[in-house]
Amino acid sequence: MKDSISPLDGRYSSDTEELLPYFSEKALMRYRLMVEIEYLIALSKEKALDGLPRFTKTEQSEYRKIYLNFNNGSANRIKKIEQQTNHDVKAVEYYIRGKVNKAIHPWIHFALTSEDVNNLSYTLMWKDALAKIYVPKLKSLLKELKLLSSKYAGSAMLSMTHGQPATPTTFGKEINVFSKRIERQIKGVISHKFLGKFGGATGTWSTHMVAYPKVNWLQFTKDYVKSLELEPNLVTTQIEPHDSMAESYHQIIRINTILTDLSKDFWFYISRRILGQKKIKGEVGSSAMPHKINPIQFENAEGNLGISNAILHHLTTKLPISRMQRDLSDSTTLRNQGVALGHSLLAIKNISKGIKRIKINETLMNLELEDHWEVLAEAVQTVLRKNGKENAYEKLKELTRGYSINQKSLSIFIKELDIPESEKRKLLSLTPSTYIGLAKKISRLK
Repeated sequence: MKDSISPLDGRYSSDTEELLPYFSEKALMRYRLMVEIEYLIALSKEKALDGLPRFTKTEQSEYRKIYLNFNNGSANRIKKIEQQTNHDVKAVEYYIRGKVNKAIHPWIHFALTSEDVNNLSYTLMWKDALAKIYVPKLKSLLKELKLLSSKYAGSAMLSMTHGQPATPTTFGKEINVFSKRIERQIKGVISHKFLGKFGGATGTWSTHMVAYPKVNWLQFTKDYVKSLELEPNLVTTQIEPHDSMAESYHQIIRINTILTDLSKDFWFYISRRILGQKKIKGEVGSSAMPHKINPIQFENAEGNLGISNAILHHLTTKLPISRMQRDLSDSTTLRNQGVALGHSLLAIKNISKGIKRIKINETLMNLELEDHWEVLAEAVQTVLRKNGKENAYEKLKELTRGYSINQKSLSIFIKELDIPESEKRKLLSLTPSTYIGLAKKISRLK
């Protein structure tokens, strides 16, 4: 066991280690190296730069190996340099110097400010982690939910609105509600456009223009940022304002909120015992009560989704604010974006584990429905309205509100109604378990 402060690096490390290539200190170094090396290669292709020769394909390949072959030894070397510089981006620059010909040294980090490198690096880290880890895991959960929805499309259950018995639904339909909500958010995450800035100390390309006034630096920047698969933001201060990142964080906040809603609903269904949980041999539910199988996966998810949202909310409200042209408070804040996604990823995995062990209790579902015939009052009063009867709602309210209604008492009421016999037969044929409308069809809506 390794010592750690964060549970993501301790207790839950096996569930979050796949994020290490995107959010660790070593990962940040590698992304910075990539930004610097790709910029150096782009500079060499600029014809108006007379001091830097164009790199051959072989040279470009060799330079790219600096970040492609980055390892623990490389990271330790940069940390050692940083101990002297007390500046992490400058340490990366000096590290590259040790890897290339001395004639190239002046062109490394040419005319840049650290934020040019950092904004691109942090954005790429987040973008890549979403695309390669988070979205695939969320899609996998979505697939599980869709299978549940289809499997239990016709499994009628009592609804609860305001915690009180309400018009029946099916378990599959309720699951598909969450499926569609998540699916919609995934589309937004995938289509989101991330911005990148590369305009120097205050976003004016001033030093660039002094050195090479004939270079079209705006076009150069557009081409370079697009080569990283980001959208160029040409109007900035020293920092990229982080608005596009905040928008992305908000997307994850919405997904976390939907998953919190789902986790709580599953928790309540288990509490009602209409959902059971499969026993796992050797597992202990309670240290004192041997009979218990606690819904710990959904509880774990709820807690971690809350932590993720708390961090993401701070990021969305802090990062877009910077004193005048620049302050450094965003730097330490941005380092926590991986922590936020780690808690969200952990929650998704726990929800998936929880879903795999649930089983519906159809017997209890049916017993619940049979115990609440009053939910058919809605159907009866609607048919009365259809047939032009005044005070239909009030009549059913008088019959059902606060009273225990069963099939017999409801049948007597229906038979005495002054409506066509065909309408009476329709109402008398209804049961709480068949009063589900289009729920079965809705369960399978794509």
